[in-house]
Amino acid sequence: MLMSIIRWPIGRLILLLNFIFSPKSPKRPADQQVKIDAATQKLSLYQLPACPFCVKVRRTMKREGLKIELRNISNNEQYRDELIREGGKRTVPCLRIEKDNGEVQWLYESNDVVAHLQNVAKAA
Repeated sequence: MLMSIIRWPIGRLILLLNFIFSPKSPKRPADQQVKIDAATQKLSLYQLPACPFCVKVRRTMKREGLKIELRNISNNEQYRDELIREGGKRTVPCLRIEKDNGEVQWLYESNDVVAHLQNVAKAA
């Protein structure tokens, strides 16, 4: 109970600061952005809006100009159940990576997710 009381205002503060100090997306030629959008088409980020580690990943997405589907597990039971059933745990942020052969990889640690997203942006 006490943790819920503490988490709520801290979460709101994180969201406010993220809004105020939001990074800018890069300006790219349209053909390069199309290539990056294609590279991120099969990525989904399971997240919570006020989670500081999720904010870190979303800021990287914006800074790199990546369009990735956000799946909020707090208000979508289907996403939460899918994360637990297929990913193995209810930890966020978690990047779902669907490979060309249909295989799915679940990447959990925010630093690992950020590194993966930066590599996607560089490779495209």
